[in-house]
Amino acid sequence: MNSDGVERRAVLAGAGLLAATPAISFAAEGEQKPGAVLHIFAFRFVEGVTAAQKAEAVTRIRALQGKIPGLLETYVGVNFSPRGQGYELGGAMKFESKAALEAYGPHPEHQALLRWLMPLILPIEVDIEF
Repeated sequence: MNSDGVERRAVLAGAGLLAATPAISFAAEGEQKPGAVLHIFAFRFVEGVTAAQKAEAVTRIRALQGKIPGLLETYVGVNFSPRGQGYELGGAMKFESKAALEAYGPHPEHQALLRWLMPLILPIEVDIEF
């Protein structure tokens, strides 16, 4: 984790444990228009996680599609980048809006996934609006 706690805040926000994360914008005032949101994630697995559990993580993440309002697209798979820094699994979810992403955190389907998944991973998450 870096000194300002950004990685920790991302993990807590993804787990629905952080109410709000301050917004940072590089656009000049009035230039940024709200739009779709891309939720990007990558996981390092803790020691002892089996290949079957890793495959089940992919299955469970993909299974959220169609169950979460405002979740438009879901992509998840094995990270084959030689620059992956130990992150074995990665993915992205496209939401129709920031509000849809915010509703995803506490959604019961997402919370059920987190209860199973969080003990298995060391995640990093990035959310961008475009």
